[in-house]
Amino acid sequence: MKRKDILTDHTLIVDKLEKSIKFYNWNSILSFLPKGSYLVGGYIRDIILERVIEDVDVDIVVPCDAIEIGKKISDDIGSKFIILDKKREVVRIIISHISIDIANQISSTIKGDLSKRDFSINSVAFLFDKRCLFDPLNGIKDLELSLLSTYSETNLLNDPLRILRCFRFVSELNFKIDLKLLTFIKKNKDTLYLVAKERINYEIRKIVNGKNALEAVFLLKKFNIFGSDNLYKDSFFLDLKNINYAELNQNEKETFLPFFYITQILDEVSLKKFKFSKAEIRKTKLLRKWHYLLKNKKIDQLNELDRFELHKELEMFLPSFIFYLPENLRFDWLNRWRDKDDKLFHPSNLLNGEVIKKNLKIMDGPILGELLQYLSKELAYKRLNNFDEAIYEAKQWIEQNAPKCD
Repeated sequence: MKRKDILTDHTLIVDKLEKSIKFYNWNSILSFLPKGSYLVGGYIRDIILERVIEDVDVDIVVPCDAIEIGKKISDDIGSKFIILDKKREVVRIIISHISIDIANQISSTIKGDLSKRDFSINSVAFLFDKRCLFDPLNGIKDLELSLLSTYSETNLLNDPLRILRCFRFVSELNFKIDLKLLTFIKKNKDTLYLVAKERINYEIRKIVNGKNALEAVFLLKKFNIFGSDNLYKDSFFLDLKNINYAELNQNEKETFLPFFYITQILDEVSLKKFKFSKAEIRKTKLLRKWHYLLKNKKIDQLNELDRFELHKELEMFLPSFIFYLPENLRFDWLNRWRDKDDKLFHPSNLLNGEVIKKNLKIMDGPILGELLQYLSKELAYKRLNNFDEAIYEAKQWIEQNAPKCD
């Protein structure tokens, strides 16, 4: 079945929806839903787009009494039950990897409710009673056009996180943004700071991990969603459209590009503000440190210790740094980094602290740490080959560097 056929024939969509409902065995759930209930949102959208989603999110709207209905369903099937919003009556039922949100209809008509949803592509409803689709905002047409649009500017203001969700759909679905919606976003981007920082963090992570993350991140920078017009003038931020990402293999892209993209839209202050981890902030500081150092000094001008320190500090995420290097060096550096036996790109040691303490009779402390670093550097530059050589070199180093007692 072709996607175009699904988009142009509502009966095919209904058929796929009903097969899906049957597959998940929702009959016991549907029996508790009153007349006038309907399915809406991303579940229908993903059915239409034929997206395979591991964690299924379902949104059901009922005319009234959502909490009572949700509790009865939960008790009947033995699922986890959460009240998300007591005042507005929004509940969640969790069954394995399926999350079902049940909410009260808040407008006098279904169209009124659908008009308040974030985007038209999430405003298509399946009416359980009539077994038909209701699409007053032409969401199916927008799905066919791969277009993001919204009914009203107020829809963004009601939950400014929708500004970021827009870019998430660019990243995940490769959709374009309607010009009217884009105007709303640029006008209201500052309201994003009213949103809980954890929610912003979640959306950013979704954006940078999407299949079309590059385009979404490019747009976030272009419209300065996270900062002033001067933010990206900092030389640390690169021109994302002029980078050859093909230098990374697929696994490297999936592992290291998301963090690289995060560093390209947020500075360290914003990372902290949006609840990114201390480890991520530390890695960003290291990227900046070595970027600025290499702006003022060419790679071949680094002394041995500087070059060793670079690889030691960036070893675990070097592909995230690769685009700051001169283009003629990137391929060679990547290949050396891919070789786990390259002791410069993956600093290691022939001796550990316990072996040194046992054989050379020294204690824990700064001297031991300096010795381990020295031996690791000697190994990185191929001046050590085996255990005996490392022990001999360690003894020599201690004689020259250990404090002398009178």
